[in-house]
Amino acid sequence: MITGPASRAGGALLAAATRAVAAVRGADKPLHPRGDVVAGRLHRSGSSERTGVPWLDEPGTDEVTVRRSRAIGLPRPAPDVHGLALRVHTEDGPADLLFAGTGLGRVTRFVLIPGRKAGSRPLTTLLPYDTDTGAVVLAAVGLTPQTYELSWARVDGDWRPFAVLRLASEDGPDRDLSFDPVRHQIAGLRQYPGVRRLREPAYTRARRSSGRPEPDEVRAARP
Repeated sequence: MITGPASRAGGALLAAATRAVAAVRGADKPLHPRGDVVAGRLHRSGSSERTGVPWLDEPGTDEVTVRRSRAIGLPRPAPDVHGLALRVHTEDGPADLLFAGTGLGRVTRFVLIPGRKAGSRPLTTLLPYDTDTGAVVLAAVGLTPQTYELSWARVDGDWRPFAVLRLASEDGPDRDLSFDPVRHQIAGLRQYPGVRRLREPAYTRARRSSGRPEPDEVRAARP
């Protein structure tokens, strides 16, 4: 997994890249500056292999909010890394998952790959989650413009479908939503400490750009 020094260095580079894009663009959101927000419903069928995460293992239905965007915000039809931010509305509050355009292979599931159109490439969470049964990665594959199949896999394993995401027929206007998978997690899907260190500098920069305060637990954990 990602070690302390490597994750801190990676996080610093990610934060630096976020600052550079923000300086050039001058926008509140350095990455994924514009997007379309739409409501949806997630129909979970459960998983044939148990992960120890009820949200992956058990059937159910969730109301969700989805934001689809382009990472750099390049004008169409230029290729860009497409993103899908998924907010699951749970009894314990919001839980966020971020997907970005990648491949599905054992290596390419961890590699950002640009595409010309939304849904032209599969998307994954890019970095793995910790569960009681080991590391997992999640994927979202477009079946139609308004439908995605969600799957999970071990780091080097096969993909196992567990849900279908259906979106409303029309996208709504962009809203000031802040998706943060570090602060808002699905129960049982934990961020590895190394992944948290890798992600946090970029999210700290994004929060500061938008004027949002850092959470107490982040300030307390910072050396």
